[in-house]
Amino acid sequence: MKKTICILPQKIGRGGPGSFHSRIATVLTSRGYNLNHDPLDPANSVILVIGGTRHIGMLNEAKRNGVRIVQRLNGMNWVHRQKRTGLKHFLRAEVNNWILKTIRGMADQIVYQSNFTQGWWTRTYGETKHPGRVIYNGVNLEVFNPIGAGTPPTDRIRILLVEANLGGGYEGGLDSAVQMAKLLSKRQTTPVELMVVGSVPPDLQISYLGCGVDIVWKGLVKREAIPAIDRSAHLFFSSDINAACPNSVIEALACGLPVIGYDTGSLAELVNSDCGAVARYGSDPWKLQKPDIHALVDAAQQALNNQPQKRAAARARAERFFNIERIVDQYLEVLFDL
Repeated sequence: MKKTICILPQKIGRGGPGSFHSRIATVLTSRGYNLNHDPLDPANSVILVIGGTRHIGMLNEAKRNGVRIVQRLNGMNWVHRQKRTGLKHFLRAEVNNWILKTIRGMADQIVYQSNFTQGWWTRTYGETKHPGRVIYNGVNLEVFNPIGAGTPPTDRIRILLVEANLGGGYEGGLDSAVQMAKLLSKRQTTPVELMVVGSVPPDLQISYLGCGVDIVWKGLVKREAIPAIDRSAHLFFSSDINAACPNSVIEALACGLPVIGYDTGSLAELVNSDCGAVARYGSDPWKLQKPDIHALVDAAQQALNNQPQKRAAARARAERFFNIERIVDQYLEVLFDL
């Protein structure tokens, strides 16, 4: 009889944690594990907390009952301390950080999404009684693959930006993408197009009218549409600063799409020169200072060279490091202390 795993929280948004929850649950169910969202179910062998949950009291009770608790940690909320994002957002971010920190202190083991993430938490709050383990995010390599609908246009260079939300303090990544596309178009003979997937406030879209860049606003799309969109671009721009392990990057790699971005967060762990290019930021990303756009354009030009080889290398890297089946194997080792 297979063991029972409780996964918390039950409802997770449309971003990275939601994607991870869906993927790991699908694989675990296919392998016969029983899943629930009740931390006090007596059948539970282990509780996996994806980030945080407000049910800390229930976690404490489950722990007293001898149930093992594993926490998967991404980064902390930090942008709200550098930019005005509104009082409500500020308080929510601080509360969420407190929840993450509290569960980290009580968990039997921590899974960090990257070496960057582990170092960040350790620098900020010190070591935990258990050392923790780094396990990258995973992707279904059959769903995200280079073969299928979607091919890059031949009359222009298409740069793709995929981010759940590009407003509310996270506009910097979009601005970098626009400035990079504008400068790249001056260096290239082929026209450059920027395709943006995600929620972008209408007034922010309007602010880029007449900016000199051909922008395609795709808006929010269903997850099933992402593989074809990834396959339709020449480059993927990872816009998130100090990201823990962005799913959008490993999805792009799995689809054979070269990735570029600034050397912040975990990006240099995920992308190498074979399958993309990582540019120096040129200032302090933690203070959201202006980045070096010229360095980013250099990275774009580098990644545009030898596209067939770069695309094959992107797929190979995803197969080597981000196969969801092997990622689940690693999680099972941690969940059941194997």
